[in-house]
Order: sequence, then C-alpha cells, then structure tokens
Amino acid sequence: MTLNIGTAEAMHTDTGAFAAHPRATFDTGARAAAATDRSGYEPPTLPDAVVHAESVEDVVQALQLAHEHHLPVVPRGAGTGLAGGSSAHAGEVVLDVSRMNRILSIDPVEMIAVVQPGVLNAEVNAAAAEHGLFYAPDPASTAICSIGGNIATNAGGMWCAKYGVTRESVLGLTVVLADGRVLHTGRSTIKGVTGYDLNALFIGSEGTLGVVVEATLRLRPRPVRTETLAAYFPDVEAAGRAASAITAARIQPSILELMDGPTLDAVDRAEGTRHRELGGAFLLAQTDGFGAHLELDEIASVIGPYASTVHRAGGADEAAALVKARRDAIPALEKLGRVSIGDIAVPRNRLAEAFTGLEEIAARTGTRIFSVAHAADGNLHPMIVVGPEESITSGPAKEALGEMFHLARRLGGTLTGEHGVGLLKREWVGEELGETSRSLQQAIKATLDPSGILNPGKAI
Repeated sequence: MTLNIGTAEAMHTDTGAFAAHPRATFDTGARAAAATDRSGYEPPTLPDAVVHAESVEDVVQALQLAHEHHLPVVPRGAGTGLAGGSSAHAGEVVLDVSRMNRILSIDPVEMIAVVQPGVLNAEVNAAAAEHGLFYAPDPASTAICSIGGNIATNAGGMWCAKYGVTRESVLGLTVVLADGRVLHTGRSTIKGVTGYDLNALFIGSEGTLGVVVEATLRLRPRPVRTETLAAYFPDVEAAGRAASAITAARIQPSILELMDGPTLDAVDRAEGTRHRELGGAFLLAQTDGFGAHLELDEIASVIGPYASTVHRAGGADEAAALVKARRDAIPALEKLGRVSIGDIAVPRNRLAEAFTGLEEIAARTGTRIFSVAHAADGNLHPMIVVGPEESITSGPAKEALGEMFHLARRLGGTLTGEHGVGLLKREWVGEELGETSRSLQQAIKATLDPSGILNPGKAI
C-alpha cells in the first residue's frame, strides 16, 4: 500500500535542532519503540528523534522548536492506536506524552477529574471508584490505552451504549498549539455555551490541530445495581437481528457487545473457555440502575426468538468473566497473526446485513476476518488477520479494508466509528466527507497549523 504522507517528506528537516530539548533522544532503540502503534502498519523508516515530555513546558518547547525550524511532529500517547495515527518515519519527531501521567485532582462532589494525557483509562476508573464514581468511555484496551489517545480519536468502548463516547465525557482541555501557544477550551461546568465549541473540535482531531496536555473529565455515579446476560445464537446474522430488535424495542442497555463464531474460537483457544460450543455467535448485554433487572427481563424476552441459549449471570464474578471474554478478543487474535482492526459503523437496524457483507468480503478476497461489535450503536470491528509474510497495507488485506468501507457506506454508515482515520484509512476519507466538507476541514487545519507540522498526512 502506498501511503500518502502529506508534506512531511518535502519539508526541510533539520531535526538536529531538537538537541536543544532536554527531553529529546536520538537513540535508535527509543526511535524504534516510538515508530508505530498497534495498527499493524510498519513505517519504512524510523523517526529522527523522540521527545519524552514530562511537563507542559516540555511540550511547549518542543512545538516552539518545531515551529521555528518547520519540523513535523507526531504526537504519541500509549501507542495503542489502531489506524496508524501515531506512526512516524524519517524526517519526523515523535512527541511522546506518556510520562505526563498524573491524575491532578478529583472532585467527588462536582464529579470531575483533571488528568494529564498519559494517564491510562483504567487508572482514571480505579481512582474514581474510590469515590463511588466511574469514567464512562472504556475501550477494550482500557488497561493499556491513555486518556490523551482516547481524546485524539474520540474513543468509545462498551459503556458508550448508554453513556456516549469520549466527547460526552470531556468538559475541558488544555492544548498546546503548533506554535507553542497554550489554549484552554471548554470549562469545568456541565453546561456552557460561550463561544464556538473548540473543545469538541480538538476531540477526535488525531493530533493534527494541537497536543492535549490536560483534560477535565466528567465522572458519573457508579450504578447501584448491574445485571448481565449472555446469549448464544446459531449464527452471527441471527445475533445481529437480535441486537437490532433490542434497539427497536427502545431498551437502553449499558453494554451490548457481539462476537462472531471465529472470534469465539480464537478466544476459547487462547483462554481455555468454551463459548464456541454454545453457538455461532455471542451477545453480551448488561443493564444498570435501580431497574436493571427489569430491563434485562425485557432484553431476554426480545432476543429469545432469535437465540439458542439465553443465560443470566449468577453474580459479579460470572458477569466479570463474560465481559472479560469480550475484552480478550483482540489479544486472542494477535496470537494468530498480525491484526488489522476495522472500525466501520452502520445504522443499528442493518447490523445483520453488515455481518453478512463481511462474510462475503472474506470469501471474495480470501482474507481471514473476525468480527466483534458494539451492537448498541452499530459500530463493528471486523479484524483481518494475516500471516508473518503477508502485508496488512497491500494485497488482499487492503482490498478487504476498502470493501469494508464501501459496505458500510452502502448501508448508510461510516468509515470509522471510534478508532480514527490515521494513515490506514485516509485514501477513502474524501468519498465520505465530500469536497466541501473536506476543504473546510483542511482550512481549519491550516488556520491552527499553518506550517503543517502537526501529524502531517493523517486524518483528513
């Protein structure tokens, strides 16, 4: 796959200027460790340097140097991105903020937390739990992904079924702009509409508009009650129809996750479980709040005609094991080969059609596709697994990735629900956005980053 890397290769890249930065390193090992993410994309060359920022001042100095010398900078958090958004190559400098990993404050009365970008998602939830609170966006990679990266891609996760994606849980940001200026967006109150919503602009911008150095997060009360159900189906199309029926019945689960048969096989082999014996697809439903048991009764009633087996978890341990099975999907597939994780989204009433289409794409392209979904919001993650000698960015894998996008578009959906565009999906962005929208977005990028130094060639 020939990737469009924007203007980075054409820039004058006197990266030796970063020798003046106290946190910069030119060590080959450090450059290799920071060169890419979990997308499966392998840059052809290494970045020239890495800045391991430990403070806002470190980020400001790095961007001032980059601005002065016209040097492209690739912001990086935990490196768990799935679209090549933090991949870097020769001529670029990686700005790593993973060492900025402090929870600065938690206000249990106002239910907000102020954190640095390198804090892991799970760490925020652990700290919030001490006050009877939780942070809603919880990607499957919660134990290893950082808040800064979640903000960069507007990440979702299992709880987004009820509580929304990252944008709904970020009240304010501190961002360092391309020239080193520090911008504060949003506020610490739940409501506020003064001026344009710059806060929302930066969330999901994939590090192309500025570098987040602090975030004010909205926390929520931990549910007083949680109920969990596992259902197994003859095939993934039946599971998709059941999930759509839950939406049509206007039931609001807190979690609604779907896994197809091949993924269940992979999880069983990796974890010693026996999910695949129970059916060709798995649907995990969870409800919370005072009426959780009543909502779960309704879900069981709705999906009963589609399911082979419906089982309510007997307690917290069994519920946790069922949730873990879903979180184990990606690690299990990574044991089978290199994984390229798709991220399409379709209208919720077209889930079954999407799964059928993915099976047809796998057969037509000769690729191995394993699919999971955040079923309550129509966000599917079809995952292509290739062998050690096969390419993720060319050949059948690239063909399958393109067909996935066109499938989503035919069904009224989108290229990416929560992982972002990065490098891997950029060639299809124009088809979805259209000329007017894309040119306007590029104009916004040019206003905030006139030299084009922030994560060039990514997103739009």
